Amino acid sequence: MRVADGGWLLLGVALNAAAQLGLKAATRATGVITVDGAGLWRSGLTLAASTPFWLAICAYGVSVIVWTIGLSRVPVSQAYPVLSLGYVVTALAAWIMLGETITLTRWVGIGVIMAGVWLVVRS
Repeated sequence: MRVADGGWLLLGVALNAAAQLGLKAATRATGVITVDGAGLWRSGLTLAASTPFWLAICAYGVSVIVWTIGLSRVPVSQAYPVLSLGYVVTALAAWIMLGETITLTRWVGIGVIMAGVWLVVRS
């Protein structure tokens, strides 16, 4: 995989991770979203007024465009495993930005994911 082609994929992963973080930030205002009629309606209205929610939606949209550009350059069997780096990026960003805890078991899992992606990209 050429560096420039991998860059498109990595940008797509980063945008997807940013979208996840934006959605999590938006749900801090709603709390747990219940699926009953009134709770879902209230949460929906709260999300609709949330800047992080709309930024996350935009990040998702742009990530689809960027990912499609990457897929046009790289075989999907090689590109799709790169998407797994989203687990790594999102976990690290959630730890740094949201104060979420990452246990030793999660760190080991993240390491296994990184090793697997490295093997696939090099093939």
